[in-house]
Amino acid sequence: MKTISGLFIFLFFVSCTSNTIFEKPKNLIPRDTMSLLLQEMVIASSAKFLKNKKLQKNINYMPLVYEKFKIDSTRFNASNYYYMSTVDQYQEILKNAAAKLKSRKNAFQKIKKNADSLKEAITDTEKKNKLDRLKIKK
Repeated sequence: MKTISGLFIFLFFVSCTSNTIFEKPKNLIPRDTMSLLLQEMVIASSAKFLKNKKLQKNINYMPLVYEKFKIDSTRFNASNYYYMSTVDQYQEILKNAAAKLKSRKNAFQKIKKNADSLKEAITDTEKKNKLDRLKIKK
């Protein structure tokens, strides 16, 4: 009885290895495309909770991302599982995606800052013009 229990315990520990690398899929998404895809997926998942131009919320934008890259969810899942099993490659892909998202965020913040300063300048000019008109009328 002890030998059977010992055998089961041994088989359990042997089967629990973390070095499992899945077989490379035939239609593997390239690493650079996978990085772009993950960036778009992060944006799409974040946009789900924001209102769009039609003031709608909770819209699933993932099908649009798949359509943009001309893939389907099964191809993405197969590629994602493969890259997750090769941790070094997956970390590199994720770091690249995070860096690109950060640079995009910084670029959009600069654009927003410029747009806000233009709006502020326009409103200041409009206020000054109104005051000038009021002074002229008196």
